[in-house]
Amino acid sequence: MRWRALFVVAVVVAVVVLSPELALAGPGGKIASAIFKGFWGRVLLAALAIVLLPLILYVVGREWLAERRATRALRELRELHPAFDWLTLKDRISECFHRVHAAWRREDMAQASTWMTEWYWQNQQLAHLDRWAEQGLVNRCSIKSVGRIRPLHVAYRNPDSELSGSRVVVGVTAKLEDYLEERATGKLVEGEKGYKNVETVWTFELMRGAWRVANIEEDSLTLAYAQLVNELPEADARPVARRA
Repeated sequence: MRWRALFVVAVVVAVVVLSPELALAGPGGKIASAIFKGFWGRVLLAALAIVLLPLILYVVGREWLAERRATRALRELRELHPAFDWLTLKDRISECFHRVHAAWRREDMAQASTWMTEWYWQNQQLAHLDRWAEQGLVNRCSIKSVGRIRPLHVAYRNPDSELSGSRVVVGVTAKLEDYLEERATGKLVEGEKGYKNVETVWTFELMRGAWRVANIEEDSLTLAYAQLVNELPEADARPVARRA
């Protein structure tokens, strides 16, 4: 049991080392921050990378395999329903990313209500934006560019109900600026100014034929999703391969 606990801790640290930033930026409620800044921070990062190299390779390998499996699953599911077409889905994810952040900057998540599940946009408004407003704080979050979008997990559900509840989990890397400041004085409270690469984990749920944001989580959870088994239809429900 003790060795298992040590292994879990080591994996978490390895994920931290691998991550572009230890953060959950903007929507989601945490402020982007970097813990390996400065000379000694870089020395610590290098030392951790050397010591944890086997675990780093393990994490990279598991996530790479998960991405391959999820990509293959989406390709197969595309034959059953066009909603799983990866190129179209990537465009939807990118659009959701920008729409949700735009609503977040305006401190009105209702503006993104058609891009998110009802529960989640209300949760973001009440749990974070309204609470910060009461405390006289405001989150400044702006996107410079969206980079890599990689699928991690796919769940095909409810084929008799227009696939309602089907899910796709992706890792989204973006260059953005994210910090919390006092609204009246502009004093920096948390985070820092300047753009940095940040990865977050986004869960999309299929509702009435459209993919909507159902959850936004920190990048340390990429390995957890990579270890999940994709939920796919039974073999007899899949299309028969065409012969040349």
